[in-house]
Amino acid sequence: MFVSDALGVNETGHLTIGGVDTLVLAAQYGTPLYLMDEDEIRANCKAFKRGIDEYYEGKGQVAFASKAFCCKEMCRIADSEGLWLDVVSGGEMHTALAAGFPAERILFHGNNKSSVELTMALESGVGRIVVDNIFELELLSSLAIAAGKRAKVQLRLKPGVEAHTHDFIRTGQIDSKFGFAIETGEAMEAVKSALALPGLDLVGVHCHIGSQIFEVSAFEEAARVMIGFVTQIKREFGHEIQELNLGGGFGIKYLPGETPAPYHSYMEAVSKVLRDCCAREGIPLPIIILEPGRSIVGPAGITLYTIGGVKEIPNIRTYISVDGGMTDNPRHILYQSRYEMLLAGRPNDPKTGGYTVAGRCCESGDILGVDIPLPTPKVGEVLAVLSTGAYNYAMASHYNRLPKPAVVMVKDGQSRVVVKRENYDDLCKNDV
Repeated sequence: MFVSDALGVNETGHLTIGGVDTLVLAAQYGTPLYLMDEDEIRANCKAFKRGIDEYYEGKGQVAFASKAFCCKEMCRIADSEGLWLDVVSGGEMHTALAAGFPAERILFHGNNKSSVELTMALESGVGRIVVDNIFELELLSSLAIAAGKRAKVQLRLKPGVEAHTHDFIRTGQIDSKFGFAIETGEAMEAVKSALALPGLDLVGVHCHIGSQIFEVSAFEEAARVMIGFVTQIKREFGHEIQELNLGGGFGIKYLPGETPAPYHSYMEAVSKVLRDCCAREGIPLPIIILEPGRSIVGPAGITLYTIGGVKEIPNIRTYISVDGGMTDNPRHILYQSRYEMLLAGRPNDPKTGGYTVAGRCCESGDILGVDIPLPTPKVGEVLAVLSTGAYNYAMASHYNRLPKPAVVMVKDGQSRVVVKRENYDDLCKNDV
């Protein structure tokens, strides 16, 4: 019925998340409000781990891509599910460590890591540093020597695989700011440097071809290219790559008609490619690492807004104004992302027309959706935007000095705040 298994309708006809009435939650915590179903998050974590166990003999790890949704509680959930954690900044690393996440299960990504961040990673004992460029490789070597450490590194590679997704979230092609290109010889030069520089232990290679990808074939092709490169390393340098990190990018269902591939079909298909390629090349199967983010938390989250105005412009459009907008969800203005939206108090009512949902920012482009099918909306009703668990709270801003909403987790019919709602004093706390 809905794009997420976390949602339902109760006996009063109201939208529920995790079995809890969303109108009750809106009244209790206020709007805008991020809601997350903890059981759905945990089920998605388990699905990825199960895929590795069933199709790859358990020879791998799942690392939650924390850029999708990073807070202490999410780090604790990932830890309790036995996941690793992918962080891309000192701030995400600090959050994980402050939550008690084991440093040895953290992978540190990023295309422009500072010396301060790399030192932080070395001193805290971060498990893997995914190196993006030659400058970083040389900097990390010098920092590791100075600290008396030996850093385990993976090299981020561009396999040259084009994923069918938005241009802004393609990352595997040669024209990407991330990583070393295989096809130009740059990647092999990076391998040579990594093996020669002191203080470094080259344990793996990494790729990430993009985000919100539905086709399993793109991941299969990336796996073929990466195994081919691992084989080249073995032949040229006699060095055995132990870990193959295939990143994330698995698509989720934002709209009713979308059909992303089930997680298990990805792992089944990619495992076959890896087995066939390794057998043909005569190399051992590497440990596989996956980095799902959106696919773990995206379907588990929704955002609630209160409708403050309905403005009809005859023969043009009707605007619905809500008490949030691009500050808590910038994805529509960035990627033209579309969402399923419902009136939380009557989600099953027939849809009477298409509406443009406008945010409250002083910005013409502050739009959450265009031609959204809804029943005739009324001022004061609660609008639910579905599948907002990923890259909404994570990308929220303070534009127009708007405080960030609270994040509330729901489990077993109970709710709890995991990120407090900001107030006006929070907006001024760093002002001098």
